[in-house]
Amino acid sequence: MKKLIGLILPLAAMTALAQEPIELRSAQPSAGVSESLRQEARAARDRGINWLVRHQAPEGHWSNAGFPALTALPLWVMAKAGRAEEPAGQKAIDFLLSCVNENGSICVQPTEPRKGGGLCNYNTALAMVALHAVGREDLIPVVQRARQVIAATQHLGDDVYHGGMGYDAETGRPYADLSNSYLAYEAMRLTENVEDLRTQGESRADLNWEAARKFIARVQNLPGSNDQPWASDDPEDVGGFAYKPDSSMAGSVTNADGSIRLRSYGSMTYAGLLSFIYANVDKEDKRVQSAFEWSLKNWTLEQNPGMDQQGLYYYFHTLSKALSVMNQDVLLLADQQQVNWREALIKKLLSVQRTEPDGTGFWKNDEGRWWESDPVLVTSYSLLALQLALGE
Repeated sequence: MKKLIGLILPLAAMTALAQEPIELRSAQPSAGVSESLRQEARAARDRGINWLVRHQAPEGHWSNAGFPALTALPLWVMAKAGRAEEPAGQKAIDFLLSCVNENGSICVQPTEPRKGGGLCNYNTALAMVALHAVGREDLIPVVQRARQVIAATQHLGDDVYHGGMGYDAETGRPYADLSNSYLAYEAMRLTENVEDLRTQGESRADLNWEAARKFIARVQNLPGSNDQPWASDDPEDVGGFAYKPDSSMAGSVTNADGSIRLRSYGSMTYAGLLSFIYANVDKEDKRVQSAFEWSLKNWTLEQNPGMDQQGLYYYFHTLSKALSVMNQDVLLLADQQQVNWREALIKKLLSVQRTEPDGTGFWKNDEGRWWESDPVLVTSYSLLALQLALGE
């Protein structure tokens, strides 16, 4: 049994819990979504949550117990829908607490060595967000200690990964990628109000945000702000994002002069846009605007641009977050077409939800890369995207 090291909060700190946490939602929750579509979306959300509840393991986890993030995502969905107090939510909380290690991380170390170790950054980041979303006072110390872990895993070495996050710092690999980094940046922003609840004299946990901005810039195709030689102003890629400062899941292109540029793609461009905003870069900044412009030029809900069906639901998930924080409900695309992204995304998700004989519903990607053959993961991505599109 793993031991939880708790903290005793003073009465003043407990009272301070009433402050509003940072949230991913629109300033105008009802903007752009008709009432009939809203009701359809809520029905689909309920079918999806009921499906998750029916597929929860008796021990409280979902999918693979070795990856707490796969339980954190459904719990986050339930918390956003106001259903975390149901038995399934309470069992999920208990399971996540059983995964808390003595150092405050929320992950399970594999029995045999593997690349990425226990994926501690990934699992801890998502678990702390889900526990924070539940809003229980007794979970505050767990979130606070998880923040210390995430802050300590930021890579600050003198290399191209400076400022980013990888899967597991304990593996000793000097490596960081934008996906892990964006999840860590997000976790630190969405839970930052617990820092005001620390006991007097206790050190606050935070990231080196200047280093984070440098890392994010090194993954963007934007000469002038990215100091890496591959950064390209080619119209196909400028403004978009790769996966790491030295590679892209969408591949690379060799130019006529022999130089190489890394290809931009959809999910990482939205992750990069979000990361800049979490790192306190103004929405009007050229780096944010160029990422937004790339997304407008490549707007589609039929694929993850640059990756076809690979990572499609992760793409929907990051798209909904990024467009929510940009607070633009109607997008003016490069061809001057206007798109209400909220309605478009809701309709897309409704059209691909699969229904069980018992009336519950789920989502699954037939292209299984990055675990998207797992209906629990994909259903969680879809439900979070649906809730964000609704502004709820």
